[in-house]
Amino acid sequence: MQTPVILIVEDEEVTRLNLVSLFEGEGYDVVEAVNGEEMNQKLAEYKVNLIVMDINLPGKNGLILARELRQKENVGLIFLTGRDSEVDRILGLEIGADDYLTKPFNPRELTIRARNLLNRTVVQPVVEEHKSVVKFNGWVLDENSRNLTSPEGVSRRLPKGEYRALRLMLDSPGKIFTREQLIRHMTGRELRANDRTVDVTIRRIRKHFESDVDSPELISTIHGEGYRFVGKLEK
Repeated sequence: MQTPVILIVEDEEVTRLNLVSLFEGEGYDVVEAVNGEEMNQKLAEYKVNLIVMDINLPGKNGLILARELRQKENVGLIFLTGRDSEVDRILGLEIGADDYLTKPFNPRELTIRARNLLNRTVVQPVVEEHKSVVKFNGWVLDENSRNLTSPEGVSRRLPKGEYRALRLMLDSPGKIFTREQLIRHMTGRELRANDRTVDVTIRRIRKHFESDVDSPELISTIHGEGYRFVGKLEK
């Protein structure tokens, strides 16, 4: 089942990062934008299922953007605003917003409203599941279940970020992936200053392989550049 993608459109950095963290913690794929121009860029790049947008944006405000959006996109839309204005709320709903919350809002209420909206609007295609695995150094990674099975037959289900980072490197063994490339593949967002998400994720992946002192190095650190898979793929 495809993970829904949520686009946060918010120019206030602290609020935006809190929203990104909130929805990532709920297991969604999250991308972000600070204005209408960036929003349209993300919509062209990703298949977005839900937009959470502040009304008071620089340039075109959220009401204008929503009107333009409804002319070309059928995507869930939740408005956020710092103004408790009945006019804004009614106008936003008339334009086509699916829901509306006033700041400060309860994070739990927002995630519930988002989940309920996604449940109504996201239609998952019915596909026949295929068995696809990647084998390397005695290990097996199952693409369908995200299960990583050790040479001793012990399986564990990888978190989404760990799976995506490992799968990317397995697709191109020996290739150096920068932190910027890895964070975009893992989360859909850009690397931020002092962001250790990639390093923590790689450390967690490595711990799965540390079954004994003789375990070979499978992911190598290329200082100043990034990481690469140095194990051996098996047929």
